[in-house]
Amino acid sequence: MNKKQRGLFLTAIATGTMLNPLNSSMISLALHSIQHDFSLSFATVSWLISTYYLASAIVVPIAGKVGDLIGRRKMLLIGLLLVAVSTVGAPFAGTFMVLLGMRLFQAVGSSAIYPAGMALVRKHIHEKQASALAILSIFTSSMLAFGPTAGGFLIDFGGWPAIFTVNAPFILLSFLLTWFAVPKDPETTHYTLRAFWKQLDSIGIAFFAIGMSFLLYFLLSFEHGLHWVPLGVGVVSLAAFFLRELKAAHPFIDVRLLRTNQRLTLVYIQFILLNIFNYSLFFGLPSFFQDVMRFSLKTSGLMMIFLSGASTLVAFLMGRWIDRSGTSMPTIVGGVLMFGGPAVLVLISQHLTLVNLSVTLIFLGISYGIGNVTLQAAMLDASPDHLTGTSSGLFQTCRYIGSILSSVVLAIVFGADLSLAGFHTLMIILTVTGITFSLSAVYAKRLEHAAG
Repeated sequence: MNKKQRGLFLTAIATGTMLNPLNSSMISLALHSIQHDFSLSFATVSWLISTYYLASAIVVPIAGKVGDLIGRRKMLLIGLLLVAVSTVGAPFAGTFMVLLGMRLFQAVGSSAIYPAGMALVRKHIHEKQASALAILSIFTSSMLAFGPTAGGFLIDFGGWPAIFTVNAPFILLSFLLTWFAVPKDPETTHYTLRAFWKQLDSIGIAFFAIGMSFLLYFLLSFEHGLHWVPLGVGVVSLAAFFLRELKAAHPFIDVRLLRTNQRLTLVYIQFILLNIFNYSLFFGLPSFFQDVMRFSLKTSGLMMIFLSGASTLVAFLMGRWIDRSGTSMPTIVGGVLMFGGPAVLVLISQHLTLVNLSVTLIFLGISYGIGNVTLQAAMLDASPDHLTGTSSGLFQTCRYIGSILSSVVLAIVFGADLSLAGFHTLMIILTVTGITFSLSAVYAKRLEHAAG
């Protein structure tokens, strides 16, 4: 693959994979308008966010498995078409339920794109693969960081339907580039419908989907009280899923592999920790800045750019570093910054200023930028080639689990009292999270040495 082909290939994947973070972040600015137009409570309209996370967390590994069976390029194109349905249908939604349905199309389609894209990178990009992953990370991080700002301008210009229609040029570009610049899938076995469902392990998927749905519902509703029934159903269903996969001839997720492939399992755990850390800052700091530090909305937004901007910029450098030295040392460095930043904020929590907060946020953003790229590279390195789509899907599920767990952390810390004391507690929790991540990174390096 020459330089031009590589550029077109990566642009095709990047413009597709960025749709999920873009649409997960833009919606936050649209909730007020949608609530007003449909005369709903905030609790009802917030299901546009909750269902998106739930659907995405469940769909990504399933879509990855389907892509492994039918072809990753086909799966990417199917995902783009599903997002296109929401792009066309959502602006004309006459009821909230129709809009919620369009949002589910958007979640399922955009979630199908990521594992297909990662598997295609694994298959077709052999030189400087980490640099390619860094480019994808820049796209997704930028969309997550600047999505709310873009959403605000779009809604001001065209109302809430504009955050759906804006997807159209990205979908069209990604679809055309995928069609012409991404190599066709190799010929796959032509399954009968019955054989396909057997290969897909529909029973295992059902247990997984039920278990994840109830468990994530329990976590999402945690701040309103402990709902033991969803927790019980979720745990029992996931236990049944685990037992099913141990015995299945064609398991949806080979749990035996996760048990024997310690490096891959560790990557998933590390990615959950990394996203608990990142989303606790991403969702918690703006309210703290405005309610406790008394910063204006504009100043609070600018402060968050130090966090998200540093994360995006460091991704430019990570690809070359990983290509030269591997993932172990960058992951350890990122882990040190993860616990160092919150530890400093614990020490200076009584003397917070714009300057020391800004500097610390830059280091915290760097830690996430390092971890995000290195763990994607480590996941691909540790995944068997024929299961790359499924592995990538599980990896993305870990992102959603981390983000949901961060909301639990914030509900516990800031739920009763958004205060300086709560901020101090949050920084202690994040310091412990960073230390745990760092220890896991050191252990991963030992596993790498033992295997090599």
